[in-house]
Amino acid sequence: MSEIVLESLGKTFGDFTALADMNLTIANGEFMALLGPSGCGKSTTMNMIAGMLRPSCGAIRFNGQDVVDVPMAKRGVGFVFQNYAIFTHMSVRENLAYGLRAQGVPTADIKKRIQAFAELLQLESMLNRRAAGLSVNILQRLAIGRSAILEPAIFLLDEPLSNVDAAFRAVMRSELKSLQGQFGQTMVYVTHDQLEAMTMADRIAVMDHGKLLQVGTPLEIYNNPADTFVAKFIGAPGMNILQGRLSQSADVASVGVPGVGSIPLSPALQSAVRQLTGPEVQVGFRPEQVNVAGAGLTMHVGLVERIGARTIVHLERGETTAKAVLPADVALPKAQSDWTFAVPQEDIRLFDPKSGQALKARTH
Repeated sequence: MSEIVLESLGKTFGDFTALADMNLTIANGEFMALLGPSGCGKSTTMNMIAGMLRPSCGAIRFNGQDVVDVPMAKRGVGFVFQNYAIFTHMSVRENLAYGLRAQGVPTADIKKRIQAFAELLQLESMLNRRAAGLSVNILQRLAIGRSAILEPAIFLLDEPLSNVDAAFRAVMRSELKSLQGQFGQTMVYVTHDQLEAMTMADRIAVMDHGKLLQVGTPLEIYNNPADTFVAKFIGAPGMNILQGRLSQSADVASVGVPGVGSIPLSPALQSAVRQLTGPEVQVGFRPEQVNVAGAGLTMHVGLVERIGARTIVHLERGETTAKAVLPADVALPKAQSDWTFAVPQEDIRLFDPKSGQALKARTH
């Protein structure tokens, strides 16, 4: 196992900054997902950890040792690419054995490891088949196996499931998590797919435009996003962000959304809004947190999407839009009608309208 520490890590290409001042510690045996949209810097970060790119500034440490000048081949990392990079002229067995033979592993041990990984990745029936002509799903499974069979202390995966079908992705999410648990590897997983990150990772590092925005467990990031980008990027659908205005009545502060209604703030958030310099604020709540049994907010129902066990209700009022996610067994609002609902105080999140940063609720 290996701890990875990125300290003030940066990478520029001419005038373009791909990564700026990245500070991140990945613990021994941790499954860390680097999550963000295309071009956010996540693959650049991984390539520097692997040794494929040299940082423009900063340090990369494995168990306290700076590895910036250590070649990729000597870093003890396994790497799986999006395009799998399999030797198509070789059989599945030969592909799995390739790295082990290069390391001088005894033949008997190679056979045992191949058999174990073939069973784990459901490749037993095709061990003697040439890789050429195999399906994309099988090739990606083989690529993961060929790297994992070496049991590297650090395992890097760069969007390994993006080219495969949905059913196989669901299977491999479980298999990869199981594999990492068995060997206790430190795993860094690059993805733009929040479902992959949320279901597999111990912690998630959310990135955008070359900057690290937030690091936390999936639940921490879902419940308490650091800013409006994270709030909207995480969740399916993402968090509703509405333009609001603070008001004070007696000792109770509330946030009003023009044409929609008003939401009283919890004592913790009433303390948090003192950070603001004016009455404008952004108010956020998850679509799943809309309460059909309450009142206080009214919006027009534009579209009702029934998707299996849940329903997504699209809401609008002037230029303000929101979504609600409801169980399919509740009384659903009708399309093209006004609908009144509530959001519990404890589920409200507030953001600075200028910076987009979350206003931290105070509990004491």
